[in-house]
Amino acid sequence: MWIVYALLAAAFAALTAVLAKIGIEDVNPNLATAIRTAVVLVMAWGIVFFTGKHREIPDIAQKSWTFLILSGVATGLSWLFFYKALQIGDASKVVPVDKFSVVITMFLAFFVLKETPDFKTFLGGTLITAGTVLLVLK
Repeated sequence: MWIVYALLAAAFAALTAVLAKIGIEDVNPNLATAIRTAVVLVMAWGIVFFTGKHREIPDIAQKSWTFLILSGVATGLSWLFFYKALQIGDASKVVPVDKFSVVITMFLAFFVLKETPDFKTFLGGTLITAGTVLLVLK
């Protein structure tokens, strides 16, 4: 079932980039990110309250709070840089370079999370890296 959610995430990420490229044409990218973030914030909290999951907030451990906050900071910085790159670059180039995060995530998963790399992961990461380099070269 995770593959269905992952494919939906990819489809909505693609739609996000295209809609953002159109939307930030004459808007400061930091302001655009703030607007987008406000929409995500309202939507996410709406789902949390609608499903009753807000009752679980007191059960969240300190470690989880720390890492969720750090993840939020990383997400915010990623979005700010992404919107600036998208505003000044072609979406067809910016988005694939942004998705180089897949390869960076692989390395972090191996070294920080101690996940075991296999041949398919190594080959996939190598192909993504080659594709990213190819797109960046002029």
